[in-house]
Amino acid sequence: MTELLVVRPGALTTVQDRGRPGHAHLGVPRSGALDMAAYGLANRLLGNPPDAAVLETTLDGVSLRTAAPVVVAVTGAPCPVLVSGRPAAWGAPVWLPAGAELEVGRAESGLRSYVAVRGGLAVPPVLGSRSTDLLSGLGPPVMSAGTALPVSPPGPDPVAGSDAYGLPGAPSELVLPLRLGPRAEWFSAASLAGLWRSVFLVSPRSNRIGLRTEGGRALVRARAGELASEGMVLGAVQVPPDGLPVVFLADHPVTGGYPVVGVVEPAPALDAAAQARPGTPVRFVRAR
Repeated sequence: MTELLVVRPGALTTVQDRGRPGHAHLGVPRSGALDMAAYGLANRLLGNPPDAAVLETTLDGVSLRTAAPVVVAVTGAPCPVLVSGRPAAWGAPVWLPAGAELEVGRAESGLRSYVAVRGGLAVPPVLGSRSTDLLSGLGPPVMSAGTALPVSPPGPDPVAGSDAYGLPGAPSELVLPLRLGPRAEWFSAASLAGLWRSVFLVSPRSNRIGLRTEGGRALVRARAGELASEGMVLGAVQVPPDGLPVVFLADHPVTGGYPVVGVVEPAPALDAAAQARPGTPVRFVRAR
């Protein structure tokens, strides 16, 4: 079986697919690619199944070496792509001869790039998914130098005409459509009114578990006490004691005790959240 060898793992590179939804009752998060549009395009470019596993990089890319000829595609955050030191295409199928090294460079905008290989990564699935889950530890470990990644046999020919440039770029301002509830009544009316006018910033403490915010007008509770833990969903906006919203992303916990002021509709808003760098302004608007 063909393998890709990780030469340079980058800041945070993980294997991701469409995730493992449906296991929250077992305490297992859904996980999966954060930017689902970019992930889906990477697989379409190569004629892969829509749930094929890829690599998700964070900010500074990854380097891979192949022992056998393969075809790869890089989407998501635009970045330089080199094959054995020579420039190659971003957002298109790229041929790697045997022994070649693929260098996926630092994101020029956005945060996360997706590296797919024709056939898909064949790491062992756990609960029906090959995704790395940073919260529970399920799935393959975070990439490190020397990791060997098996590749499944290729499927159909790569898809002609798929256009990565049709994907939205990294947001200069992240606008998140929010549907209030189920715990909006835990916050004062003035606080909720101010939520629509406030501008937060993406915090550097954000990760695959949640997009944390800073700045802006903190939400003020209308009641004291704490909630018993209750179920959490993708896009839930939880408000911890500091009053600054946290938007739950793919590796979010399945339960939590802080009140959820509302839920962000997943697509395309959470795809944009996956590419929002620290310091990006964040606004919440009423979902229609």
